[in-house]
Amino acid sequence: MRYASIDIGTNTLRLLIAEPGADKGLRPILYKRAITRLGGGYSEDGGISDEAARRAIKALEDFKKEIDSSGVARVLAFATSVVRRAKNSAAFKSEVLEKTGLEITVITGAEEARLSLQGVLSVIKDESPERLVIDIGGGSTEFIFTDKDGAALEWSMEMGVVHLTERHLKSDPPVAMEISALENEIGSVIGELRKRASRAGIDLERYSGKGGAIFVGTAGTITTLAALDQDLAVYDKSRINNYVLKKANVERMYRGLLSMSIKERERVLSLEKGREDLIIPGSAITLLTMEAFGFSSITVVDAGLLEGIILNEINKTVL
Repeated sequence: MRYASIDIGTNTLRLLIAEPGADKGLRPILYKRAITRLGGGYSEDGGISDEAARRAIKALEDFKKEIDSSGVARVLAFATSVVRRAKNSAAFKSEVLEKTGLEITVITGAEEARLSLQGVLSVIKDESPERLVIDIGGGSTEFIFTDKDGAALEWSMEMGVVHLTERHLKSDPPVAMEISALENEIGSVIGELRKRASRAGIDLERYSGKGGAIFVGTAGTITTLAALDQDLAVYDKSRINNYVLKKANVERMYRGLLSMSIKERERVLSLEKGREDLIIPGSAITLLTMEAFGFSSITVVDAGLLEGIILNEINKTVL
């Protein structure tokens, strides 16, 4: 049986067509992505902007053509942060259904975290039971603490790279005051995460580099940093999955990217078009989380929500 999963994110729309594979994993048939910046120009009063909605619907129309020509039996289209927050969410979903025939399910942050974890665990090779998994998105960032039984606790924090970019990075390249404000906001959210985890009974010492836990990262920022670290001229998923990225290298890349203009970042190998500005807050989230939890490296995984959506449908474990 062939499945299609669609992740309607705040920055990127992604499509995976796959079927069950060996070892309870998936055999991918087709993967496509489109950076539509659905959360660009978002406001609490207006919700998703008309222009952003048009970009997203155009990408979804393209996805639907791929699905229709691929013998898919089950289509699962899930939306995350910006759609669940937007006051015009229902209108957006209705327009998508009318123009593409795709019915969108809006998932909570907790559901997003658990589904992402399923995808991560399907490809990660490390056997450590204690992990802190991070999924950096355009509108939110999910943090999942795992133990031998799977997810111990998870939180979806309102800290996404699209909103951080639009709120703080006005200059090109960003000036010291903007960088400081960006890092202060990220530091505050991570501090709140640590408080919530502690109140919920999470042993923060155990979930740290010193305690033997490992730090695992998925989604565009982390995979882009792994590609940059290897100077990949062409993105290669096999070179990304389970790549161990050192903290010192994350810091070096972050400082280097901060000094570049948008145009200079556009010319950097392995930096996907559309991420030239978003890589700054994404790198800051990665680095500041590593510092806060004492991790000297991060294990990179190019699998998450898309894979988790299909695996969950097969196994019926989360939703």
